[in-house]
Amino acid sequence: QVQLVESGGGLVQAGDSLRLSCAASGRTFSFYHMGWFRQAPGKGREFVAAIPWTGASTDYADSVKGRFTISRDNAKNTIYLQMNSLKPEDTAVYYCAADRFRYELTPDAWDYWGQGTQVTVSS
Repeated sequence: QVQLVESGGGLVQAGDSLRLSCAASGRTFSFYHMGWFRQAPGKGREFVAAIPWTGASTDYADSVKGRFTISRDNAKNTIYLQMNSLKPEDTAVYYCAADRFRYELTPDAWDYWGQGTQVTVSS
């Protein structure tokens, strides 16, 4: 089992950057697939980015491709989401997710979730 705690959210202006962090508990973190999802007011939770336990590849939603970068540091039990060129439509609560066995880009497939961190981008 793994527990996840996100941090790094805040209020920024369009064009700014933010880096989100997700710290995970548990000795087997390095074997977990990890992902970032977000939920804007009045909308469903959507996929943002994911990285498998190997770290050998990454996946991104089309809306963030080229602007966001997901990475993991297994020594620190932490994943990151570097967000550049932020837009008002990136405003949402961002959630970190983990799964030991499945690597799918839909929210329903992930077993463990953090509490979320708010990102607000003003125009």
